Amino acid sequence: MSFKKATIIVFLILLVDQISKVYIKTNFLLGESIQAFGLDWFEIRFVENEGAAWGTRLPGEYGKLILSLFRLAISPIIGYWLYKSAKENAPKLLIVAIALIFAGAVGNIIDSLLYGVLFDESTPSQVATFLPENGGYASPLYGNVVDMLYFPIWEGILPSWIPVWGGKSFTFFNAIFNIADMAISTGVGILLVFNKKVFPKTKPAEQEVEA
Repeated sequence: MSFKKATIIVFLILLVDQISKVYIKTNFLLGESIQAFGLDWFEIRFVENEGAAWGTRLPGEYGKLILSLFRLAISPIIGYWLYKSAKENAPKLLIVAIALIFAGAVGNIIDSLLYGVLFDESTPSQVATFLPENGGYASPLYGNVVDMLYFPIWEGILPSWIPVWGGKSFTFFNAIFNIADMAISTGVGILLVFNKKVFPKTKPAEQEVEA
């Protein structure tokens, strides 16, 4: 796969990711949810998180800043890996996986870097405004990541015989995420599941000569 095609993949993912986030941010109250396509197990639920993928967060006063700086540092490395792999005609599946991971990383970086400046605060009673007169709700690198995809596939009480969690309410799957998170997870999943295809073992030069 050429670098141009990989760039198109990255651009399309970023476009869908940012359009969905801006729409949710400027049309939903914080915590508001609607059923998607009339399905009980698929909701659009607006939440914001200060941390990593799938709603996790780093504790402490500087947790958010550390995470944002880490994303800024690691993204160019992933981008170079994508460029190098495409130029060296690496397996197509590897290039797709890297493109997904890179797009997801950049998508969430945009939130952290710019959303605190571009929007005012979302609350349960107020929808955020784009470019508010009084300025944004946070400094650059301190913006919250917008999440909205929620799949509560099963909700119920766990059997009492299950250790620790028995008799307690349980939801599968209870993480709320976004398109960028999904792209990163899909890319990592491809690398893990198709490891032998994306990282094929090459024969030593001596064996190739003998053959």
